[in-house]
Amino acid sequence: MKHHWWLILGVLTLELYAQPANKRRQEYIARYKTIAIEEMKTFKIPASIKLAQAILESADGTSRLAVEANNHFGIKCHREWNGPAVYHDDDQKNECFRKYKAAEESFRDHSLFLSERTRYKKLFELPIEDYRSWAYGLREAGYATNPKYPELLIKIIEENQLYQFDREALGALVTGENRLQYHENRIKYIIAQAGDTWESIAKEFDTRVDYLLKYNEVNYAHALQAGDIVFLQPKRRSSRKVKTYTVKPDDDMYHISQQFGIKLKYLYKRNRMSAGEQPQPGTTLYLRGYKPEN
Repeated sequence: MKHHWWLILGVLTLELYAQPANKRRQEYIARYKTIAIEEMKTFKIPASIKLAQAILESADGTSRLAVEANNHFGIKCHREWNGPAVYHDDDQKNECFRKYKAAEESFRDHSLFLSERTRYKKLFELPIEDYRSWAYGLREAGYATNPKYPELLIKIIEENQLYQFDREALGALVTGENRLQYHENRIKYIIAQAGDTWESIAKEFDTRVDYLLKYNEVNYAHALQAGDIVFLQPKRRSSRKVKTYTVKPDDDMYHISQQFGIKLKYLYKRNRMSAGEQPQPGTTLYLRGYKPEN
């Protein structure tokens, strides 16, 4: 088989550039995830959305605005801004952007920017764990002019599993009946907190332990961890909104089935896999429909 040297070189070059970019993104997430979680607890803005916006707007912290002005969200000056500023070409030439002493100030100002403006009011009526609706809501409210803005945010969230930080924040946010949530797959669930047991959850929500174990496809020996999804109703046969999912390095079939609210046996069936088999990172799993036959 004949190989074209220029094609091989191109592929290797792309891989070399992709690796530092991915590493830079992971370092960015590690650096700012705690801030995003704390802001979510205070302002009820999903940590996943905040991190995805920061990643996109700041190019993983490498943009001129991020480097020179600690502005990680591309927030312009607007009339009420009395602080320092930098000027940068955006929709128009030489536009005024806010400048901060530290990135943390930018994250806080982003929270204030969304929570104090009436045009973003509808965002706070959305389920806090529904990052997809938040992404589309931001565009509808006029946060960005790019028509693909929601899709870009969702891609960043799902590729980097940023929704895990929403769950972490929710574990500290919600108590009692207030922690009942509705999965996008139309299933009632809660996020387990430290100290939760199958018995305590069954008592809290007036159900039976054996029902919870069945809904979550585990046995009694399965110990709950803070941040776990606990379904209070049966999972579905397929995903309502997501057709495919790319497997990440730490994924397994059970946690994917919990993430998307799909019964494990149907997740295996749709992907023509045997029970107990685990997918390799990078594999495309079908959450609706069926994997094409080879």
